[in-house]
Amino acid sequence: MTLPAIGSPAPDFTLPRDGGGTISLAAHRGRHVVLYFYPKDDTSGCTVEAIDFTARAADFEAAGATIIGMSPDPVKAHDKFIKKHNLGIALASDEDKSTLEAYGVWVEKSMYGRRYMGVERTTILIAPDGTIARIWEKVKVPGHVEEVLAAVKAAG
Repeated sequence: MTLPAIGSPAPDFTLPRDGGGTISLAAHRGRHVVLYFYPKDDTSGCTVEAIDFTARAADFEAAGATIIGMSPDPVKAHDKFIKKHNLGIALASDEDKSTLEAYGVWVEKSMYGRRYMGVERTTILIAPDGTIARIWEKVKVPGHVEEVLAAVKAAG
């Protein structure tokens, strides 16, 4: 799978989300959307990233952006993750991995010589018109949220 090109339409989705109900990209048209993909709820890097996005959620909102985290974890896992860490961001559940595949982030990975499929930590900034504005690949968590917020603010 390959990532969508900058300037191309962002693949639309409607997925189950934390707390019940669904979340869709189309519902956020007219706003920037920070769509961040992460491997697994309640693991060290994913927890730090979610806490960092939560800590700056009001700043993203003030800049006109919605934050959506997405992983293949089920909604029940998202709910436990949110409750345990008092998170304040939306988490979408893509258990069948169709949206993860559409965005090119469901990839073959390797650890200790073992190959497996998983989520490549990636953040995509979607412009208010629904096109891909910026992509951060193979995200390293420390400092990432500040970099994304600066990009949102610069995009206006």
